[in-house]
Amino acid sequence: MSTEQMVMIRPALRADVPAIFRIRLAVRENALSEAELAALGITRETVAELVEAPGTAWVAQEAGKILGFSMIDREEGCLFAAFVAPEAESRGIGRALTSAAEAALFADHAEIWLETAAGSRAEGFYRRLGWGGDTPVGDGDLRLTKQRG
Repeated sequence: MSTEQMVMIRPALRADVPAIFRIRLAVRENALSEAELAALGITRETVAELVEAPGTAWVAQEAGKILGFSMIDREEGCLFAAFVAPEAESRGIGRALTSAAEAALFADHAEIWLETAAGSRAEGFYRRLGWGGDTPVGDGDLRLTKQRG
């Protein structure tokens, strides 16, 4: 069975916030504690508010379990979060979540962007999906862009 048949990508709900945080806190790369996320303004409440806005966040669900999520800033044209639970990596889930986010962003923007750590697994992942550019934005991060095709 393909990933698309087993895993459902759907809009995120307020009820998904605990699972979103479970995944965000478990990642191997770009790991941050809940306190570090809060210092950046990312709290359970701010995420709950975000997912209530239509077309801004998606989850990957299989057999009732959330395996990953993606989130965008629709106004800015930015993909700002795409994470997959470590136990669900390499199954095409990240690609499917990123595709959902890209489709929503390209509905409003001809060029979209994201920021990621230079030399990271994430950078390689996004480049394989057609993201390009390498504008340094500080702290070893790069801004990558993608054009509507």
